Amino acid sequence: MMVGKQAHKFIFGAKYLKFSKRSGALQLNTMLYHTSEESHQEPLSSEWYEKAFLKMTKLTCLLKNVDLVDGRLVDLRDGSIIIDDRVERKMHTFKSLVRVFIGSRFVQQTLKTDMVALSEGKGSDPIMCFDKPCEREPIIVTSLTQVSNFLNITAQQRKVIRLTICPQVTQHRIWTGTLEEVLNGLKPELNYLNCQFPSKGTHMGEQIVSSCLQFLQDKAVSSTDLDSTSWMRLAPTKTAQPLASQKWEDVFEMFNDLIECLKTENRLVNHVVKLESMKEGLSQIKDVLIDKSIGYKEARHQEGLVQKKLTKTLGYSSQCLFTLLLYYLYRHVRDIEVDLCGGLYNYGDENSFCLCMGRIVTSDEENMIRSGVRHLDRALGLFKFVWETAGMKGVLDLQGHLWCVGEPESRMLAYKGKKFFVHGICI
Repeated sequence: MMVGKQAHKFIFGAKYLKFSKRSGALQLNTMLYHTSEESHQEPLSSEWYEKAFLKMTKLTCLLKNVDLVDGRLVDLRDGSIIIDDRVERKMHTFKSLVRVFIGSRFVQQTLKTDMVALSEGKGSDPIMCFDKPCEREPIIVTSLTQVSNFLNITAQQRKVIRLTICPQVTQHRIWTGTLEEVLNGLKPELNYLNCQFPSKGTHMGEQIVSSCLQFLQDKAVSSTDLDSTSWMRLAPTKTAQPLASQKWEDVFEMFNDLIECLKTENRLVNHVVKLESMKEGLSQIKDVLIDKSIGYKEARHQEGLVQKKLTKTLGYSSQCLFTLLLYYLYRHVRDIEVDLCGGLYNYGDENSFCLCMGRIVTSDEENMIRSGVRHLDRALGLFKFVWETAGMKGVLDLQGHLWCVGEPESRMLAYKGKKFFVHGICI
């Protein structure tokens, strides 16, 4: 059983590294061989695989301890972010080459042998996956619609999902927690850019983030308030000149200004997407008051209005709704990225299903495998949550597959009730 169930937060308090080491550009045509057109390509020669394997081996050395998390390169040794376009290109080249190898005849045969051995005496025949080109494509999940399309969930079931999760994920503490998580994830990267590549936009953006976080903290109802009954709380102090009531429109305008400041910063594109998703929700509650000074009961009424309006207006395909769901499930808003989308397989009988997804890692060292397992665990957990919320018939098993270059011992790991298989790639 793997340990370390608490997922690392790679962004908060992170140090920043900058790689400058040069290396030769890849001269192999890789992109054509892991697309949906793969079946129309001529079989690759043994010479191609030999050259590509040498390239992959070199890249594993260059990318040791480096993982791709939420669109950012991260050094797993200290959680620091690596900002270097060349290293990012090397990572994408590495993963593209590995996808080609996973689809090859000799790796598929090894996979079959390994899965039979690992599943021996453990029930039905093993699920064989990743043999089709479409199953080796990467995906970034950004909405419930993507998940439902993948799982073949009907329109009626989608209505059930929305009606079930909306009241949960639009609770005021989830709503404000998600806003703060988005802003806190952006803050350290803005600090770094203002130190290394200052601009008017990043400088203004840093000020807006700080102001918005302070605004949210000032207007929050403390946990102490929530733990005591309303009659025990002191009434708000009356001032000689009461402050004008504020609305969520103030936060909406701050987010709008923040997006304008940062939309041309390529390094912050993932953060801007998250800001845009939360702006969608803010636009629906602009007229709702946000004022703790009016008293506890009134403030709670305002919070209820926020939940009511968001529940009513956020559609099933809303990125805001999906971002709230991520925070509700995992207490973070990082993208759900999968290197190999795999598929949903029916096995045994018509009521038995297995969802397989894959992750490509740069080594078989413990920290890298642990990171890959946690990443796949979030993806698989999200899909199963939607499956169960939809009331889908049948039992859904989950499998995560991790791939690395070399000849590590093929093995099966158990983590949070899910199975994860580690495979090596060699020629």
